Amino acid sequence: MRKAVRDAAFSEYVAARRGHLRRFAFTLTSDWGLAEDLMQTALTKMYVAWPRLKDPRARDAYARRVMLNAHIDDHRRAWHRKESSGLDGIDRAAEPTDDPDDRSLLLKALDALPPMQRKVVVLRHWLDLSVEQTATELAIATGTVKAHNHHALKSLRASLGDELPELTRNRHA
Repeated sequence: MRKAVRDAAFSEYVAARRGHLRRFAFTLTSDWGLAEDLMQTALTKMYVAWPRLKDPRARDAYARRVMLNAHIDDHRRAWHRKESSGLDGIDRAAEPTDDPDDRSLLLKALDALPPMQRKVVVLRHWLDLSVEQTATELAIATGTVKAHNHHALKSLRASLGDELPELTRNRHA
């Protein structure tokens, strides 16, 4: 019976957080197919660790950490360096969005950022984590988070100008 309760709790979590986790994975990969793969990797590892994840607040953090680590591992593999980024020809219209024009501009600008800057922007501004939380998630110093955030926002402002969403305008580095 214990496994049945565990499976039910895990299934409930997945049903509630699937969209959020998928969107987070997409912000890392810029590809819905790769985002699905990344999310499945995280959910598989989460299922194994589920008995240890008693605190509901720790579950999302664990899933984000697994996705970040898996994404970093994928980028370190030799096959990834030889392939194109996969961003050419992506049909972003296939995924429903609130405002496709604004989102596609922002996603293109995010795609142009170096991977670590993109991760910092996503964690700081999309998930609204503090500098300290972002540093913990990425296992880097808070000063490094601030520097990446500063350079990323400078690049985003240069490429988007007035199109830069409000969420990044009033945020302190």
